[in-house]
Amino acid sequence: MQRGPRAPARLARLANLLLLILFPVAWSAPLLRAGLLPVFGLDEISVVSGLATLARSDPLLAALVALFAIVAPLAKLAGRAAVDAGLAPQRWLGPLHALGRLAMADIFLIALYIVVAKGVGVGRIETGWGLYLLTGCVLASLALSHVPPHRG
Repeated sequence: MQRGPRAPARLARLANLLLLILFPVAWSAPLLRAGLLPVFGLDEISVVSGLATLARSDPLLAALVALFAIVAPLAKLAGRAAVDAGLAPQRWLGPLHALGRLAMADIFLIALYIVVAKGVGVGRIETGWGLYLLTGCVLASLALSHVPPHRG
């Protein structure tokens, strides 16, 4: 890899493309395991399974969550890749950074859900490895927003 002032931008470009692969993995990975009683097994909940369940009971809320959890981060990453490749103007970077902030909303909601569910004490909740992967993806995406794009 070539060193110099362009090296961070190239690394950011590769990291952005890697996130295009890691985000879908995080969406299907278990965010948490939940169960009603400690004696029984725990059901794994992912972004995808949660959206499917939510769509059956509240389609409008499911669409809103899908916008924040899936569409916003994917659009941000694809838009950044387009800017890096010279297919989109650099003025897109501001709105793309805002999309990245929207993606952080789902992490907050999941954390809030865990705190509330544990506080009620009716069932049992454990965090899954997917929550850490999703959080890492969102934070990496936000960090990449601060690296100037590389063209070419």
